[in-house]
Amino acid sequence: MPPRTAARTPLSRERVLATAMRLADRDGIDALTMRALADELGVEAMSIYYHLPNKQAILDGLVESVFTEIEAEAGGFAVPPGTDASTWGRALRDRILAARRVLLRHAWAPNLMNARGTPGPTATRHVDGIVGIMRAGGLSHDLIHHGLHAFGSRIHGYVQELSDDRDAPAPAPAELEQLAALAPNLAGMLAEVAHDDPGSTLGWCDDQTEFEFGLDLLLDGLERRARIMG
Repeated sequence: MPPRTAARTPLSRERVLATAMRLADRDGIDALTMRALADELGVEAMSIYYHLPNKQAILDGLVESVFTEIEAEAGGFAVPPGTDASTWGRALRDRILAARRVLLRHAWAPNLMNARGTPGPTATRHVDGIVGIMRAGGLSHDLIHHGLHAFGSRIHGYVQELSDDRDAPAPAPAELEQLAALAPNLAGMLAEVAHDDPGSTLGWCDDQTEFEFGLDLLLDGLERRARIMG
């Protein structure tokens, strides 16, 4: 009797996306080709199309998978019980930092999120929960609308205008010397500012300290405006 072979794990949409995420985490999003994904799964590329029709569907699915992970990290997208005028800022801060923790595990995600356009249902529920937190805090819809524009991509856990520079190194001393002739104040600042914790960074200047500094400024301003408007 021939030896029994282990049963192959059936291919599914969930398995394809989980493997695609693992491949992107390990090798970067540019390495995620249909051939590489098929090799990782141990199948023919045509088998993948039965579950996801093309690469664009895989990329959209990856963004949704990231937001599913954010939902788990945040303990759900519902408004936390007891959220009111005195607690909504902390609840919102916690929700946004939960999103950032997930993105730090998937550093390719911000640029992909920027490129995908219309958000999927899980991403939409994330924003809905954020609106719900502010509404439970007593903010008007008008002020919430302004707040969402002010927060921008921070509600998803990153700073959009910096995320494209994730792999850009800090200026070298020779570059700073050249810069000093043109912009001495900027060069002086860059000579003192250093971000030396790659694990907290989504863009060379987008580290955890800078992210939280900007987030807290926005929260403080929004809370103050809410009190003024009563």
